[in-house]
Amino acid sequence: MMRRASKFFQLLFIAIAFYACKSQKQLTSQSINQQKADSIALAEKFGEIDSSTFMVDKELEVKVDSAAIKDSLESLAKLFEKDTLLIIGVGDIMMGTNFPKVDYLPPNKGRNLLDGVRNELKSADLTFGNHEGVILNDGGEQKECRNPDVCYLFRSPEYIAQNLVDAGFDVVSLANNHAGDFGDTGRVNTMRVLDSLGIHYGGLLMKPYASFEIDGTTYGFAAFSPNSGTQSIIEIKAAKEIISHLDSLNDIVIVSFHGGAEGKDHQHVTKETETYYGENRGNVYRFSHELIDAGADIIFGHGPHVTRAVEVYKKRFIAYSLGNFCTYARFNLKGPNGVAPIVKVYTNQNGEFLKGTIIPVKQIGSGIPVVDEEKVVIRYVRELTEADFPESEIIIDDEGNINYIQSEI
Repeated sequence: MMRRASKFFQLLFIAIAFYACKSQKQLTSQSINQQKADSIALAEKFGEIDSSTFMVDKELEVKVDSAAIKDSLESLAKLFEKDTLLIIGVGDIMMGTNFPKVDYLPPNKGRNLLDGVRNELKSADLTFGNHEGVILNDGGEQKECRNPDVCYLFRSPEYIAQNLVDAGFDVVSLANNHAGDFGDTGRVNTMRVLDSLGIHYGGLLMKPYASFEIDGTTYGFAAFSPNSGTQSIIEIKAAKEIISHLDSLNDIVIVSFHGGAEGKDHQHVTKETETYYGENRGNVYRFSHELIDAGADIIFGHGPHVTRAVEVYKKRFIAYSLGNFCTYARFNLKGPNGVAPIVKVYTNQNGEFLKGTIIPVKQIGSGIPVVDEEKVVIRYVRELTEADFPESEIIIDDEGNINYIQSEI
């Protein structure tokens, strides 16, 4: 926040200088000269303008670069107006795979997959999702699975990634068990395609985090998982160092994790280390709390393929699992596996949670997300939150609105 505050005062200074100059005719020649000199010195110190911005003519009247002042005042107004950010998080995204056969690809290049939720996704200042698999037309080094019975490999052709852009996604996690499905060839090409589309990402050892700016707000993003080739959810000390670094550079820090055991029998946050098929899937409760202590503002979890509870800790929002959001053709979508939330998180410019909204989604057909009129996932999230965090300071109503039990902000 120091970066934003510094910018604010720089802009405020220019605005004050501008209005002071407008009334200069009421001043003596001596006071005009002194004001001009002081204004130039201070402006140059802040680095916003140089001495050529202010000029004094032969009658000692101060003239102002009106275009520069207008831009500065508009930027100042933005800071006043944009006191609330809307950040959206969704869970697993896999929009079709050409492996092991092209039958697992959607028709029309998947262009209609997100039609039913597009308007919601595009309503935010920033929209996040967890991208499962690699973006690669063909080839790659096929992963060998320890247990073939639970092994699925996802390789989405490059054209499908355009659907992320069209739906308004700004950043995705690559930290999951499918990021290495086709080796480094798959990882590198996935990064190349996302770079070409202007979508930010993090989570790989090749690129664990990112910093970027959207509409004047700077964001830091990092992602973690227990899987090889990704930034580890197990090594909490190293994760905290990344978050502290991002917090020193950015206004808002968003974390994604892939962790916790999978399936309908693992919907609860145990607050202990979880294992699944012999793999350490991390202690997502401890991980989330320690990263917020280190500077994270929002944490979006995924991995269990079902929705889990949400929590507010130190006025920062945590979703422990966002479930299967758009998972075409190769996923179990029965029962709780087939519903998921679009979570809208409203924060102030410090990253403090103000309120939230759950837009309930279900997948129909082979994996097409649409708004669920029965609002099943709202009930799941509310019941799980009440069970896992009975001391919670938030309440979720029937419409999916998330508010403090007693307003603190």
